[in-house]
Amino acid sequence: MPTIDQTAITDLVQRVPRGSRSLGLGLVAVGVGSAVLALAGPLVGGLLRYHVSAGATSQVLGGDVAGLLLLAPVAIVAGVLVLRGRLLGAALGMGPAAYGLYTWFQLATTGDPGRYPGTASSVFPLLEALFVLAAWVLVRCWQELSRARPLPPASVVGDRMTGVFLLVVASFLILGLHLPGLLAVAQGSPTPELTADPGVFWVVKLMDLLLVVPLLLVAGTSLVRHPGRDGLLRYAVTGWSTMLGAAVAGMGVVMTAQGHPGGSVPMAATFIAFAGVAGVVTVQALRPLRDVRLAPEVPGRAGTKASGARRPAV
Repeated sequence: MPTIDQTAITDLVQRVPRGSRSLGLGLVAVGVGSAVLALAGPLVGGLLRYHVSAGATSQVLGGDVAGLLLLAPVAIVAGVLVLRGRLLGAALGMGPAAYGLYTWFQLATTGDPGRYPGTASSVFPLLEALFVLAAWVLVRCWQELSRARPLPPASVVGDRMTGVFLLVVASFLILGLHLPGLLAVAQGSPTPELTADPGVFWVVKLMDLLLVVPLLLVAGTSLVRHPGRDGLLRYAVTGWSTMLGAAVAGMGVVMTAQGHPGGSVPMAATFIAFAGVAGVVTVQALRPLRDVRLAPEVPGRAGTKASGARRPAV
């Protein structure tokens, strides 16, 4: 009967820097938290009901689809990779952390309990804790990638394609998603989304136009003009785009299945195709890191990069 070599296991754990172990566990916690919210929400259990209209609930359902089928497993896999000493885990984990920040802030701050019944108010501490955890994980992923610099060179053609994709996403968010609604409001014709859920309407627009779009434009322009650089923002924005694509695709499928006036098979198919393209772009950005190990910590000098940080993964 085979026995477990405890010495080998101990050596493997000790090779992972102590700070990186906490990051790995934090990523696993992000994944578990996302799965718990999705399972308790309207998608599966129905125990958690948000104080929003039926239309906004479709958006929540799409987010739950992405949270359960993509964010949770990707975050957990990223955490396991970090615990195994792989730098790929830190880069992979930036997407779930960034999308978690984006989603959990909206869920915690929007909704109208005086207008719509629900139970979401009772889980505000959980949403707040997940938001703080995702922020910490995102910062720690960035630090791990910074310590491991210089990173392996990326494909020039791949970087330019990724940059163009990010610029297209930014253009869609501005011109296709938010500008029509803002123009309607400016002309004194509030949209049904604003009338039904004003909190959701304004928070999403503020986050997208003041935070997400500028980051997409910066990352996309940098990749198009200076391909091959080891910029770190690409991992966060490509991963976030994939999560958003999955959430929108899930929303399209749910709305089509429910016979919602805004849902249709072509729309759902378009969103699914977008999510697939975003996933391919994300994989292309991560591929150069597949054989890179986490940089070892220098005793007494936390956060600095030691020599020999890049080694083939075992």
